[in-house]
Formats: sequence, C-alpha cells, structure tokens
Amino acid sequence: MRPGRSESTALDRPDGLAFMAAQTSTPHTLIMALSTGSKAPSFTLKSKNASGLADVTLPVAGKNTVLLFVPLAFTGVCTQELCDITAGLGAYSDLGAEVIGISVDSPFAQEAWAQKEKIGITLVSDLNKEATKAYDVLFPALAGIGDTSARAAFVIDKNGVIQYAEQTATPKDLPNFDAVKAALAKLA
Repeated sequence: MRPGRSESTALDRPDGLAFMAAQTSTPHTLIMALSTGSKAPSFTLKSKNASGLADVTLPVAGKNTVLLFVPLAFTGVCTQELCDITAGLGAYSDLGAEVIGISVDSPFAQEAWAQKEKIGITLVSDLNKEATKAYDVLFPALAGIGDTSARAAFVIDKNGVIQYAEQTATPKDLPNFDAVKAALAKLA
C-alpha cells in the first residue's frame, strides 16, 4: 500500500487483474495525494494538430484550467467523455476555463482520435507518464496492457492551486462534472 492510502483496493493490485477486479467489485473512493489547496504540478507536454507539434504548458497560465486524465484514446468511455465535454464546451468557456485532456497516448494517436471523433478540446500527450505520476493518478496494468492514467479531473485556479480533485473508482466511471462546474463557478 502506498503512503497516504487508508485502504487497499482492487485498483492497487499489481498483478494485471486490477481492471477486471475493479469492474466486478464495489467501487471504492480513492484517496488522492494531490488534494484541494495543493499547488498543481507544472508540465510542458506535446499536442499535435494540423499545423504540427506544439508545446502546451499546464496548468494554463492566467486561466482556470480543467485537466481531464483519461486512460486511452479510441476507447469507449474515453471517447464518450471527451465528446460530451466537446458538446458542452461553451459551459466551461462561460466559466472562464480552459479544458485540457491528457492521456498516455502519443500526440499522433491523439490527433487521429480527435479528428475521427470530432473532439474539440486540446489533447496533450503524457507518453512518459510524468504528469500522471506527479498528479498521482497512475493506473497500473490496465486490462493487462500496461500502465495508463486513471480517469481523473482537476480544477486548477489562475494561481495554479488545485480547487477540485477527483479520481474515479474505476476507469469506466466518469468524473462528477456537476462538481467540476460548481468548483469553476466559485472561481468566477
């Protein structure tokens, strides 16, 4: 068990069965190392669009930022989440927030995914899992494939302080987007 964890869950299993166990067990709320009031780790990650590779620094300077960690491109729940966010992007803009999606996929895979699914938010690659580890949202051995980001949402204010943090109990669960919007509304 990692320091700071009060209990072990199926998601902590290093044996490659974590995803299967998480799907069949009662979800547990995970305790995250990064919590409300913490300074958000800063990173510059790569994004790919029609004009080429670009550096994206997180959190976005001078703006409230919503960081959405998703496990993998081209998967059902991740696609649903980011397409739903794209459809409702105006609500986040109205609250003065920039929404950024992060996965451990390459920026080239992310670009193909965004084009195919018409995802309209900026996607950044955490291929080396540095941001995933710094935000303490590493999901070990997803479906026996390898380590990915867990599904998580962070609201970071203009000063780089985390105002909302959530990691879902399983990769199939979506974050509480009403709570994300409520946290942003408090910053407006």
